[in-house]
Amino acid sequence: MRVVLAVGGNALLRRGEPFEYAALRTAIAAAARPIAAVAREHRVIITHGNGPQIGWLALRSEGGGHPSGATLDVLGAESEGMIGYLIVQQLSAELPGRPVAVLLTQVVVDPGDPAFSHPTKPIGAVHDEAAARRLETERGWQLGPETGGWRRLVPSPEPRRIVELETIRLLLDADRVVVCAGGGGIPVQLRPDGATVGVEAVVDKDLTSALLARELRTELLVLLTDVEAIYRDWPQRRDPIGRTTPAELRRLSLEEGSMGPKVEAACRFVESTGGRTAIGSVEQAAELVAGTSGTQVVAR
Repeated sequence: MRVVLAVGGNALLRRGEPFEYAALRTAIAAAARPIAAVAREHRVIITHGNGPQIGWLALRSEGGGHPSGATLDVLGAESEGMIGYLIVQQLSAELPGRPVAVLLTQVVVDPGDPAFSHPTKPIGAVHDEAAARRLETERGWQLGPETGGWRRLVPSPEPRRIVELETIRLLLDADRVVVCAGGGGIPVQLRPDGATVGVEAVVDKDLTSALLARELRTELLVLLTDVEAIYRDWPQRRDPIGRTTPAELRRLSLEEGSMGPKVEAACRFVESTGGRTAIGSVEQAAELVAGTSGTQVVAR
């Protein structure tokens, strides 16, 4: 079976944890074990988030208050290479003899997308309110409340097309484990001559993963995060949802920048393909694929 496994950025760096390479490597090593168990049985495409990491890179690029000029598309490519490299290292150790390929991936967005005037995607560290106000003043950032504090909000336009789709398909057909579309892919727009140019935004990883799964005609989309299911009472996490349908999920009220896009991605994939989406923790990857844990989204 062909499976897209989308690993959330918060599954690779726990909420509230400071960014350190050692912590990222440890988290990826832990995630690689359950992912490898799935890859031994199925053809797997792995995508991953980069919210905590790209936020840290943005802070670093402006260290000392002197902007370096690195835009979010460039920082997205940097984070995609960094995280992809570490995933390949760990998966190769778990899957000796099985080739693993990482591919920088461009995703076309519409420069007229309303998301550019309504930033909703949280990136970077969680700040207290005083630090958030200081960052708004010093750097011109927009910050919004999140569980435990405040985070920077950036535009998250709709993914329209995956530029490297055919390359991904070739790698998958050659029985490679493919790591691609990290952080939702590098946001670009198309010029009249067909060339691409970067856009200042962060594409939602789950929406890109749903688009990728649909275009590759996979049977299953798995959204791996740091919680065990979708909860009716999110963020209290007392009422988990098991088997459900897109119609039922769309009646929930969820945060635009975090759980909301996961639900939207799950619904889009199921509605457009009749396939199945599973949502849950990375530790339960094999059980999610088997349909025995997490939130299982089906057509009816």
